[in-house]
Amino acid sequence: MSASVESTPALFTTGVSNKAQWTGRILSGIAVLFLLFDAIGKLMQPEAVIKGTAELGWPTDVILTLGILQILCLIAYLIPRTAVLGAILWTGYLGGAIATHVRIGNPLFSHILFPVYIALLIWGGLWLRDRRVRALLPIA
Repeated sequence: MSASVESTPALFTTGVSNKAQWTGRILSGIAVLFLLFDAIGKLMQPEAVIKGTAELGWPTDVILTLGILQILCLIAYLIPRTAVLGAILWTGYLGGAIATHVRIGNPLFSHILFPVYIALLIWGGLWLRDRRVRALLPIA
């Protein structure tokens, strides 16, 4: 791979159609908006977030730390050079959310699988807009 392609941000690499790039950006944007909303809630800690965290069995003193971790993961995902790392970090975080919902017996499709839906948006959006991810995961 030439140096000029390596230095090009992932969002603008050649070999990915304009339609695929925009679809990927939209999918990623939906995931980012949801995750940003969740992170801001954890940083601001309104009563609903405190109550929800306690209902999930987590101590409420971890809420701020989780919000900071979410912001850091979002930053990594939004920077083209570190987007894959961000997606990997989010996958781990969302796996913990799945485990939490399984542990307390929440419903499958609305709670347990919701983090999977977000992960599909994260990875699907990245796959559509970054040819490096397509080469790593040759699905189609």
